[in-house]
Amino acid sequence: MKAVAITLTVPALVLAVLVAPATAARAGGGKVSLEVLSSRADQVSGGDALVRVRAPRGERPRVLRDGVDVSSAFRADPGGRTHTGLVTGLTDGTNTITASAGRHRDSLRVRNHPISGPIFSGEHQYPFVCKTERSGLGPPVADNRDGQGMRVAGGWSRDCFAATVTDRLYRSTDGTFKPMPQSRPADLATTTTLDGRTVDFVVRRERGVINRFLYSIAALEDGYTGRAIYRFDGGVAIGHDQGTLGGGALDPYGLGKGYAILHSSGTRTSTHYNLILGGETALMVKERFIETYGVPLHTVGVGGSGGAIQQYIYGQNHGDRIIDAAVAQYSYPDMVTQTIHVGDCELLERYMDRDPRWARWDDRTALIGMNASDTVVNPFTGEPGSDECVNGWRGLTPLAMNPLWTDDADPEWERMDPPGVKESVQWTHWDDLRKVYGVDAAGHARSTWGNVGVQYGLKALTDGVITPAEFLDLNAKAGSWKESADMVREGCPFTPSACPGDVDPWSARNMNLGDPAPRRAADPVAVRNVLRSGLVFGGDIDIPVIDWRPYLEERLDMHNAHQSFAVRGRMLRHDGQAGNQVIWFTDARPAPRSDATPEALAVMEEWLAGIRERPWRGVTGNKPAGAVDRCFATDGTQIAAGPHVWDGVLDRREPGACTKAFPLYSTSRVVAGGPIEGGVYACRLQPVPRAIARGLYGSWTPSAAERARLEQIFPTGVCDY
Repeated sequence: MKAVAITLTVPALVLAVLVAPATAARAGGGKVSLEVLSSRADQVSGGDALVRVRAPRGERPRVLRDGVDVSSAFRADPGGRTHTGLVTGLTDGTNTITASAGRHRDSLRVRNHPISGPIFSGEHQYPFVCKTERSGLGPPVADNRDGQGMRVAGGWSRDCFAATVTDRLYRSTDGTFKPMPQSRPADLATTTTLDGRTVDFVVRRERGVINRFLYSIAALEDGYTGRAIYRFDGGVAIGHDQGTLGGGALDPYGLGKGYAILHSSGTRTSTHYNLILGGETALMVKERFIETYGVPLHTVGVGGSGGAIQQYIYGQNHGDRIIDAAVAQYSYPDMVTQTIHVGDCELLERYMDRDPRWARWDDRTALIGMNASDTVVNPFTGEPGSDECVNGWRGLTPLAMNPLWTDDADPEWERMDPPGVKESVQWTHWDDLRKVYGVDAAGHARSTWGNVGVQYGLKALTDGVITPAEFLDLNAKAGSWKESADMVREGCPFTPSACPGDVDPWSARNMNLGDPAPRRAADPVAVRNVLRSGLVFGGDIDIPVIDWRPYLEERLDMHNAHQSFAVRGRMLRHDGQAGNQVIWFTDARPAPRSDATPEALAVMEEWLAGIRERPWRGVTGNKPAGAVDRCFATDGTQIAAGPHVWDGVLDRREPGACTKAFPLYSTSRVVAGGPIEGGVYACRLQPVPRAIARGLYGSWTPSAAERARLEQIFPTGVCDY
């Protein structure tokens, strides 16, 4: 069996997204040329596009849209060499824009898509819960009379569209946003922008629906500096939901500095984790922004957790079309490969909870890799003693894997038809992305989770932390997860009606158990599909990245610190280069901590200005002094900075100053011998005798009986990472 890791080529599903056709946004070689500024020419949406015409100086071009004269929409740009205008009235499908000046002429084919999408993400997901009313947009528009979707006046809404709303807000001196009245309010705050202007803190905001998701574009009314921030949000959800706008849509720091703020419920992973759909949505929101404000100097991504994942994935899949730079906060490389080791948590916790050997919580790091503590309060018991699997990840396995369980209890479902439609959903991460993973013969989405050959606790064995007998017992009894078709409803605490009697915090009823317990194989079709999809971060990113995280290990927070280096490891594995990424840590022991985001944005301003002024130097050649690896104390004072502060993490050098200050942990799969980068869905297998001969078990040489037990537990072999 061959290893399945993250080393494949350009994802097939997004290949059409990454490679622009000859008719995409371009500047022709003749005296007249056409270029779409707001999107690729084949990915226009909403019936309009911002277009630039290059013509001989002093000549006003004539512009036609499918033979209709639209020249009046164009205005001369500074210098008179180009003219820019918003071409409206595009019909769905192919349109032709033609520009002429004198004897010179150029034409461009433009493909327009509905504002409801899709462009490249595939068929819409149904059922789909509308939440326009929650966001002040009123009820969604009825789009059918077939009893499909949310009940509204005049019928039902499947696609949750609502009319665009524009309003004015002001920042009060009490730190809140309020509706802007006709006359100047007494508590109106002022702000100083990046270019040094002090202006009233009055914001123009536009909200509406793009690609079925809610969006917001906001900017200072009199202080926009030509820069933008796209705010991405985190969380974990299984889709079928329009979502809501997050607080970052009115980011006071970014707005106050003169950035426009772009935001969408479709780029919040608390809405869904289909980042093919998320990337499409971000492109459409960016298109709308450019059509309104023009092409910005640059757009910086900002967001934590799932918001950081999106920046890495969209930077990989779409280059600089969405963001020109990333401020990725408490990051992971992607979500889909997190399921590999997170899926081990409840298996190992159940095993340890039943064995007095693991009563001391500090010891559990030896098996799960992540941090554990005898003093941190366990949220399930209320007593001291917990670990990251419990505090950070418990519940994520049933949420991601059990088609019969969801934590989505939103009241909007009561208005959804046909009756009982919610029960038709298979509530798994795999099914949310069934277009990516594929579907088996029984109609269930294929799953990438498997643990065949995984030797839990291998490093603990070779380090002498556990005995050979403990190692064998653990691997014989850890078990695996049932297939989706075989899972049953969860007990307490996931199903409140089952409490207090039916307690099953490990979801043991959905495990394959025994002695030896059978292991589960990852579906090879699902693995192949996801590796080609663009959902796995493979390290191919060429925009500036500041990866900043508060150090939260002692709180057993799910945002474990080694993930920043998992990202860097994948970048290095891709092409040996990671100079465009810098890693910053801020101590969060104890709270409160300082926020490095303003400093990161300031460094990005320098970095991006250098790229504009000296493009021939590239991203790494334009790094300013502040764009280096760094770590900070709780109050924000710098502990150390420079190219060697993280030595000892991804190399064998002596630990650097930041490495010493911030101990890193790992995962169950790293403990089992896997790489720090993660991402190995199904390992290459080797026979047990070969593993013994290679010294895989350190100083332990299994006896004949122990060798037979290993072969009984691992009949097809053990992992050869």
